[in-house]
Amino acid sequence: MFPRQNAACGKFKRDPARTGSKRTLRCAAMITLTLAPATLPAGQRVYAVGDIHGCADRLAVLHQLIAADLAARPIADPLLLHLGDYVDRGEDSAGVVARLRQPWPAPGLRRLDLMGNHEAMMLEAVDTGEAEAAMQWLSNGGAESLASWGIARRAKPREWARAIPADVLAFLRGLPLLHQAGGYIFVHAGLRPGVPLERQSRHDMLWIREPFLSWRGDLPGVVVHGHTPEHDVVVRPNRLGIDTGAVMGGVLTCAVLEGDRMGFLRA
Repeated sequence: MFPRQNAACGKFKRDPARTGSKRTLRCAAMITLTLAPATLPAGQRVYAVGDIHGCADRLAVLHQLIAADLAARPIADPLLLHLGDYVDRGEDSAGVVARLRQPWPAPGLRRLDLMGNHEAMMLEAVDTGEAEAAMQWLSNGGAESLASWGIARRAKPREWARAIPADVLAFLRGLPLLHQAGGYIFVHAGLRPGVPLERQSRHDMLWIREPFLSWRGDLPGVVVHGHTPEHDVVVRPNRLGIDTGAVMGGVLTCAVLEGDRMGFLRA
């Protein structure tokens, strides 16, 4: 598991095939499909993106890969889904949120953005202005988010709501907690074992690690989640973890799910 720390969003690499070219992110563009732990109905495909944490450059590259894959392999009902944690720790939370709110350049792709625990922390700090909520957010990368919106660290918490654009806050407040498709449940952190889906708590869906991560039994569906960074994707019969620590020097991962197959795009 990656250490908890602030870090750059990976490293830029020069393209050896282009002398004097701008620095570009090295990314994997090929996709190999293997057997998945669940299925989607015919004609559906889900592109599920893990924790972004202010890495706007990596998100832009990953979106390009998704667009290229969709152009090469068109399908009737594609969905682009982001699993939350768009803000904090990385350099450009404002840029990530702006990109999520932009229209997709190609028609026909549905989009859905879920809430992560970092959006929840940010909203609690901004909406209440209370010292405890503010300190929790700042200690988990909130200062980098404030800076991305041009807000000085010395600004008082009760000033944040006026300094962050109102449409940004409205977008974050409107993020749903989960999505179901076929045999999959998409949620930021996970689900509590033994609890029916309709009784899952908001806190668990945003924050849970144990006993969810070590659970080997059945869940209401195969859970596709982020929240817990790993060096590579975690594929188990009951869950698919795709937070690969982009802000900690890892890659930004997109799980591509279709029928009974899955593959991964990485930037």
